[in-house]
Amino acid sequence: MKILPTMPTVSTNATTEPAVLHESVIGWFGEHARDLPWRRPEAGAWGVMVSEFMLQQTPVNRVLPVYEQWLARWPRPADLAAEAPGEAVRAWGRLGYPRRALRLHGAALAITERHGGDVPANHGQLLALPGIGEYTAAAVASFAYGQRHAVLDTNVRRVFARAVTGVQYPPTATTAAERHLARALLPEDEATAARWAAASMELGALVCTAKNETCARCPIAAQCAWRLAGKPAHQGPARRGQTYAGTDRQVRGRLLAVLREATDPVPQSALDAVWHDPVQRARALDTLVADGLVEPLDGGYYRLPHS
Repeated sequence: MKILPTMPTVSTNATTEPAVLHESVIGWFGEHARDLPWRRPEAGAWGVMVSEFMLQQTPVNRVLPVYEQWLARWPRPADLAAEAPGEAVRAWGRLGYPRRALRLHGAALAITERHGGDVPANHGQLLALPGIGEYTAAAVASFAYGQRHAVLDTNVRRVFARAVTGVQYPPTATTAAERHLARALLPEDEATAARWAAASMELGALVCTAKNETCARCPIAAQCAWRLAGKPAHQGPARRGQTYAGTDRQVRGRLLAVLREATDPVPQSALDAVWHDPVQRARALDTLVADGLVEPLDGGYYRLPHS
């Protein structure tokens, strides 16, 4: 008979007392939080949503200039919805994972059509938008509207894994046990819960990092189960860093770069020049078309999507 792993518990001892974690982490956040444009009141819910799409698998320093340009051009969802989806892909630049641009464009269309151009505050309505998953809906509801939701990104999951569960890294994919733990750790007060979500995320981004964590700067080092256990090494599958050079992702990026810089449809010959391997190049182009990021035209021409 298969034995299921034990569900992590909360408040079993002083190291995992939620009130202690809340006070320490939120207090630290008040002193050390970065001044990021999507945290300012003028960003609004749309600014928060744009940032959440852009920050997925992309560091803040790369997102900042693109975010500023995006909001200057499309300050409301309706402004983006009025443009062709290819313009969203063009403006996405080199942030990577460009399907996020199409998903954000699709969300803007839905917001304009279903909600009068205002990002909905209701969690269920957020979750119903195209391109919005569990994390993004909770993040927008929490950060934009101050609601009480468990916001579980990679940084938060790592903080909880170490501080409460006592392991170096969380599982590869979010588990039911992690969701249970996150809900158990949520402050009851809505405003405090929203602050806790942002604070625990910032702690993971700046202090409790994946590598070279700085426990001397951590406000909950004295309560951290992983540190108190002597920082046992990760026991799960080996964690492999993502490669880029020579992959289909790199080829896709080069093909998209040609199309982003062109104002007119691009001939096949211009795309052939970006990569030496014709088989890999054709495969990458086929996946771009299948993903809706590139539109093939008659006569062997290609362009960014217009509809």
